[in-house]
Order: sequence, then C-alpha cells, then structure tokens
Amino acid sequence: MAEKNYILGVDVGNTVIKAVLFDTEGHQIAHCAIDGQSSFPEPGHVERDLSELWQNGCAAIREVIARSGVDPTRILGIGCAGHGNGLYLLDRAFQPLKGIQSLDSRAADIAAELDREHGDALQARCLQRPWPSQTPSLLAWVKRHAPETYAKIGAVLFCKDYINFRLTERLANDISDLSGAGLLAMPEGVLDADLLGLYHLEDALPFFPERVQSADIVGRVTAAAAKATGLAQGTPVIGGYFDVVSSAMGSGVIHAGEASVIAGTWSINQVFADEPVISPDVFMVTTFGQGRYVNIESSATSAANLEWYVHRMRGDHGGEAFDRCNDEVGKVVPRADDPFFHPFIFGSRLGAEFRGGFYGLAGWHGEGHMIRALFEGVCFEHRRHIEVLRNAGLAVDRAVMSGGGSRSPHWPQMMADVLEIPLTVAEARETGALGAAIGATVAIGLYASYEEAVAAMTRSARDFQPNTERTEHFCRRYGFYTALTDQMRDFWSALRLKP
Repeated sequence: MAEKNYILGVDVGNTVIKAVLFDTEGHQIAHCAIDGQSSFPEPGHVERDLSELWQNGCAAIREVIARSGVDPTRILGIGCAGHGNGLYLLDRAFQPLKGIQSLDSRAADIAAELDREHGDALQARCLQRPWPSQTPSLLAWVKRHAPETYAKIGAVLFCKDYINFRLTERLANDISDLSGAGLLAMPEGVLDADLLGLYHLEDALPFFPERVQSADIVGRVTAAAAKATGLAQGTPVIGGYFDVVSSAMGSGVIHAGEASVIAGTWSINQVFADEPVISPDVFMVTTFGQGRYVNIESSATSAANLEWYVHRMRGDHGGEAFDRCNDEVGKVVPRADDPFFHPFIFGSRLGAEFRGGFYGLAGWHGEGHMIRALFEGVCFEHRRHIEVLRNAGLAVDRAVMSGGGSRSPHWPQMMADVLEIPLTVAEARETGALGAAIGATVAIGLYASYEEAVAAMTRSARDFQPNTERTEHFCRRYGFYTALTDQMRDFWSALRLKP
C-alpha cells in the first residue's frame, strides 16, 4: 500500500496561531494551537511581538508533526492564512520592527481625515474607504506619529507573510491581503505610488515586497526553518491567504453566488463573485485570483467579544472556558426583557468611538443572561452586515457558517434565527487552515482547480433552519438593539473628546 501524503495549514489569528495537518482529502490528522500575548501600550493600541509569533509558530508546527507521527517528507506543501490588515514591519536588516494587530484603533483620527480628503477617490480605486485598523491607515499613523520608526522600515508585511518569510527567507505580499487592505487598484490589481499617494504614502512603495498570487509557490523551507520546525527542508510554501478567504474555502464555499458567515475574532459576512460589486456601502472587496472576488462586510464585533469576556472578565483560558459559557447560555429561557449587549469592545465599522456595554440588567438576571446577550448582540451585527450586502444587490439566501462561534451548540441556531436563512456548518473545525491547505494542493498540482480541491476536501456537518417563533422574537429585539445603538452615539462620541 502506498504511503499517504499530507498538507500543512497554518492559521495566524489575532490571538492564536494554529498548525493543522490534513491528508490530501481534507481530513484533519493533527492540530496544535498556541495562544499569543497581545500588549496594550496605550488605549486603542493592540500589538504583538513578532519574535514570539515565530517561536509560537515553530512550536505549533513541531507539536503537530509529533502528534501526527507523520514523516515530514510526506508533507507535500504548506499554506498559511492570517488575519488581514494590521501592520507588521521589518527594519532594513529585515528584523522585527513593529507588530500591530487588526484590533488596533490608534489610527481612527487619521482614517477619518483620509476619508474626508480622499475617501471617494479611494473607494473608486480600491473599493474600500479608510478605516482605523487598515494597513495603510496604520502606516500613515506611524509616518506622522512615529517618524523614527517609519525611517527604519525595510518591509511592510501582513502577519502570515512574516511566517512565510521565516520559513523561506523570501519576502512577498499576496494579492488577497493587499486587496483586502485597500492597497490594490481594483479590478486590475495594481499597487502604485498614485494609489499610495491618496494615503499620503507616496514614498512607501519600496516598502512593499514582491506581489504574488495566493496559490503561487513563493519559496521552500530553508535548512534553518527545518531545524526550528521539524519540517523537511525544501517543502514548498505558497503565498497564502487573507484568512476570510481561506476560511470560506475551508468551509466549502468557492463558487460565485455562495455566501460565508464567519463568527471568529471578526464578524465576516461575504459573497463570492466573478466580478467585484461596486457599492460605496460595502466594506471591502478582495481578490485571490483571476475572476475571483469576495465582497465583504465585516467588523471586529464577533467572537472577539466572547474572548474578551472569558479572558478579561472571568480570567479563564482554554476550550473548557468556552464550554462553560455555552453551558450557562443553555440554562437560559429567552424572554422579551432579556438584557442587551453591544459587541463593540474593539469599536465598530460604524465608528471607532463605539463602545461595548450591557443594558437592561435586572436583579433576576445571571451570568447566563449576560453571555446569551453577548451571543445575540454578535448575531445582530452579522445581520446588519448581511443587510448591507443585500442592499448592494447581492443575494444571501443561505450561507455556510464557520469560525469559533460555529462550534457552539447554541450560536449557529441563534444565527440562523436572527439572519432568517438556513445555515450549514462545515465538518472542518479549522476552516482557515484547511482553506490554506487547499490552496497548497492546487499550487503543487494535486488538484487542477480550486473547485476540484474544495469539492474533494470539504464536507458539511450540520444544518440549521430558522425557527419561526424565534425569528419573530429576534426581529423585535433587533429593532430595540438598533434604536439603542443610535441613542448611544452621542454618549460614545463624548467619551472620545480630549480633556
């Protein structure tokens, strides 16, 4: 019997880096996830240490190889996905300089200024307006407020690009991350000084390394990386993906017209298409290949709020902590007077000044009511995003749900009820890593196309139909929620006023 072959997927999130080994049919063989440490040097600043990121990546890869017992020479390729935007800088010796995560809001004022000056022009060129955690907005912030750092820049990367660089010693940006950051003229896919000039970054073009297709092989594992990770020297590594794209593929979404809802750190709501949608209301459009576009409405208003609650409020960590939260939610019978939650711990697409909060708490409410309100508030923000996509002319009649929220015994049904559409949950738990692995199989020629690879390597696990009684309940509460959001705007704006 012939020996089996494998593909490694690496998923670099804002909080966790995961290494996942799959066989060539997409079955998960082994998995390792390592929590990283974020720092908060000032209000609104969210950073990470790049050396720790690489160390955690090495540890996760070593552990997944050990757990699998697989001969590293049977790993045919490596695909890496990572959270989009943020800002990852190397100095001129290509050593770590600065790592800013996509939960950061320091550039809120600069983004607003850029939007007033050139928002319409940027929307026309890159199909995206400036926003606080966007890579060019953060780079513009560094140029203005940390010129000594700006003067040292040798390369601008995205988080997964740094892992690729350490694996291969080759610097590259893939087109899915660049387009998702408003750094490519669309649909032609060009990054030039004219576009950067709209961000007042016309001198920054040399900072960006070679631009590659997501499924291009950008390099091979070096001897040093092989020693650090346990991988076989020479293993091919692809350009990789903005994780929203890879998560959709790993959940089984690839054809034009198919929709993906990702309840991860961010609320991701997206529809694949042959052509980009042209609408000033849609947050962004990204591309990952010729004639492959993803129309996206998103914000940092999803499961990051639950992570905040578990880590900061409960001081808890690990999978069992989230299991305990789900247990508490399961004890609650929904009522009309349940509390509300605004999932704006890290701001909102509608304004960086938005803040999270619980409202309507009463003496008979317990922790289960609060966590359920958090779940519900996250679903309401997904609904708001879906409404934007629909208003832009995109059909969202059903969707595949993925991300950490999809593993909850309660969240997917609540999401189907709030969105009022059928939802499918993918079999794969680690859809981001699987999507990146799918790209690697296409790059090495194991499958002839994305469509063939997705069909062979993904499967659905559960289906959820909206419950009519619950949809009426949630429609009423969604009306209260949106009204409350509007009423809080002046208060949130006042909190941002300088003393």
